[in-house]
Amino acid sequence: MIATVSTTMKPRITFFGLSTFQALAMFRRGIFYTFLGIYLRSFLGLSVTETTLFETIPMLGNILFQTFVWGKLTDRFQLRRSFIIAGELAAGIGHVIMFILHAGQADLRIAGWIIIWSLTVIEIFWSMSNIGWSAYISDVYEAAERNAIQGKLASIGGAGRIIGALIGGGLYDKLGKTYPGWGFREGSIFLVAAAVMVISVIPLFFMPEGGIKKSSIAGSNTTTVRHTGTAGNLRVFAVFLVAMLLINSGINSLAAIKGQFLDLKDGFAASASQIGFTANIESLALILVGFWIGALGKKIGIQKLMVLGGACGVLYLALYALAPGLWLIYPASLLRGLSDGFLAASSYAFASVLIPPEKRGRYFAAYNATFMLSWGTSATLVTGPIIDGILAAGGDSVFAYRMGILSSALTSLTGLVLIVLLLTKMQGNTRQSQSMDTLIGS
Repeated sequence: MIATVSTTMKPRITFFGLSTFQALAMFRRGIFYTFLGIYLRSFLGLSVTETTLFETIPMLGNILFQTFVWGKLTDRFQLRRSFIIAGELAAGIGHVIMFILHAGQADLRIAGWIIIWSLTVIEIFWSMSNIGWSAYISDVYEAAERNAIQGKLASIGGAGRIIGALIGGGLYDKLGKTYPGWGFREGSIFLVAAAVMVISVIPLFFMPEGGIKKSSIAGSNTTTVRHTGTAGNLRVFAVFLVAMLLINSGINSLAAIKGQFLDLKDGFAASASQIGFTANIESLALILVGFWIGALGKKIGIQKLMVLGGACGVLYLALYALAPGLWLIYPASLLRGLSDGFLAASSYAFASVLIPPEKRGRYFAAYNATFMLSWGTSATLVTGPIIDGILAAGGDSVFAYRMGILSSALTSLTGLVLIVLLLTKMQGNTRQSQSMDTLIGS
């Protein structure tokens, strides 16, 4: 299969726009999501399982619209940048409305559910940005470049997340001057996140639209990108998606409950600044590893890089579950950062070779679903109920959380085994494996 991609795009302007957007996007994630689970649980009084729903329900809306609406539309019109801009602006407005609705509710539990359902509506439109971003990078960069580009963007995003988590920790209780949860209840965290979303789209206006041109209508300023028989192989792609869903689900299921676990008075009793520090260690590791992921991928291959990322994730969860003190939580956080960097870059590069260029919107919607669903599904269906069940039976709260985290480790381990089996089978087909390695620079 041969597709043509415009090379009239200015690489420096494009990378500057992408990196600026990524830094601000991760800043927004750091300031908003680092403490949201604690706020829902400790201030608004939701159960552990209910707190996981702020990820599960909105992400279901996200992937449904990516898959059945936005993915198809971006393929039909080959619009990428426009989808990113529209999604971010809609989300920014949505965060302001979400704050107003939540702040106007005196019943704290109802206020918590307002946040959950507001995020669901926001994610429906926010998913335009997700699918536009994923397809855009493959439109602009050659297959051999994508692993390195994703690594660099991850590093830049890690810096943004550090700043976001630091500011979020300060705003959460107004630097210790008021009650924990002040930043959400009084609106500063909502409003700062919304403002950053609006600002983040400014660099995008200086970037080209993206999209691909079909051979029949392509002009002379195009470069040919060849794809092997792996592109469009639904069986390989489906197994890959299942494996990534399991790996990501285990690792990301900890996001909703991590702050709660560290905040337990009979456990670590960590302060807001300490909780923010663990998130910043993850980001620091991501920054350090991101810029040499490209070289590492070329040296060992992106397939081994995926396995290494999954292994780091499993070990991260195991250490969290068994840690006797915060001193072991910090190196565990380091492993999480490494895992995020390795998996984000390698799995994207791997998927981009399997996906036919003319169907990037629809296929990347399925790939993104493995990441979006991982933020809540496992936590809602497995981790949360395990914790709530042990607590309801009168069990120790620290023990309950540890058992829930161990279940997450087993989920990721299952996915890691599956991806190893898939890659081993693919290695049996020498011609396919070699052609893939050539394309992705391994």
